[in-house]
Amino acid sequence: METYLLDWANLLLRWLHLITGIAWIGASFYFVMLDNSLRPPKKPEDAKRGVFGELWAVHGGGFYCSQKFLTGPQGEPLTHDLHWSKWEAYTTWLSGMSLLAVVYWIGASSYLIDAKVMALTPPAAVGISIAFLASGWVVYDLLCRKLMGRDGLLAVLLFGFVVLADWLLHHLFSARGAYMHVGAMLGTMMVANVFIHIIPGQKRMVEQIRAGQPVDPRPGQIGKQRSVHNTYFTLPVLFVMISNHYPMTYSHPNGWLVLVVMMLAGVLIRQFFVLRHRGQVKWWLPASGAALLALLIVLMAPAPVKSDGEKVSFAAVKHVVDTRCTACHAEHPTQAGFAQPPKGVVLQSAEGIGQHAAKMAETVASGYMPLGNLTGITDAERQLIARWYAQGARLAD
Repeated sequence: METYLLDWANLLLRWLHLITGIAWIGASFYFVMLDNSLRPPKKPEDAKRGVFGELWAVHGGGFYCSQKFLTGPQGEPLTHDLHWSKWEAYTTWLSGMSLLAVVYWIGASSYLIDAKVMALTPPAAVGISIAFLASGWVVYDLLCRKLMGRDGLLAVLLFGFVVLADWLLHHLFSARGAYMHVGAMLGTMMVANVFIHIIPGQKRMVEQIRAGQPVDPRPGQIGKQRSVHNTYFTLPVLFVMISNHYPMTYSHPNGWLVLVVMMLAGVLIRQFFVLRHRGQVKWWLPASGAALLALLIVLMAPAPVKSDGEKVSFAAVKHVVDTRCTACHAEHPTQAGFAQPPKGVVLQSAEGIGQHAAKMAETVASGYMPLGNLTGITDAERQLIARWYAQGARLAD
């Protein structure tokens, strides 16, 4: 029953995380577009009111005029009917951290720990996880504070810091766990930007405007900087969110470097759209991102498994599968933590093995399966399955 309830918690939290993530990212993308698409106000009276820029748009059968005031309206009160964009960010992070706890902390032995990387106990692994996420924010925030106004240098150092974190995590956790923690670290930075800097800064500015005091523009400048950072973190975080469906990425021997290339490609592509909103169309940016992805596809292509030599019998393959795989991939799994076979893959019969032969050969040979190698499969057994598939995956000897 406990495993069954955890599966439901996983499903509902994942659903909530997806919904609120769409809301947060959608709002973020919209406001970045809006900010970069502003034009000087056409009416002189609007400029006197303090309008910094405006954008006319058409959507949903109507016309909209969005105006931006850097320090509030001049000569008129600030409305009390303000819309705040924050709860979509907070809910995305809270649901994501709850999902991290359900999958990677409660299931640390299966999903977070890889004894071949580091033989951690579950409490130690969870402690390192929490400490890493917290320290990631501290380092990031310190860099931003120290290098305010030096955006080029800051961008280089931040990218280097994320790469270093990626490499370190791959030397602490399972590859899949490392990927998820890079994403969780970036997501924590994003929501902390909102919670610690953007919203409090905006509240201070609102208080000053309503009190009739001179408005300090610095909180707005800091908020703008952190919002810009968030938009560049978005595509790497989205990739990490879906990466667990593609073990060819994180289970690669240089999985940490694969993630670096994917993140860099995402940043280049995002930069294209940011500049495009300003009227600057630089096709070399998405072209460079696509070239990086194409190069990655070529370099990651698996070497063909030789099919010559002694024929692998199906009986030998079935023995390995029964011994190493069916603890999880059975109609009624016996492996602790699994109430049902992962992804509905059942390998108890010859028909089931034949149906999933291609994916089984790929994931077993790559080292991704079994998860955390809980069943102790050997390299020789992995190669046996790969050769059997290369020889045609016969289901009869």
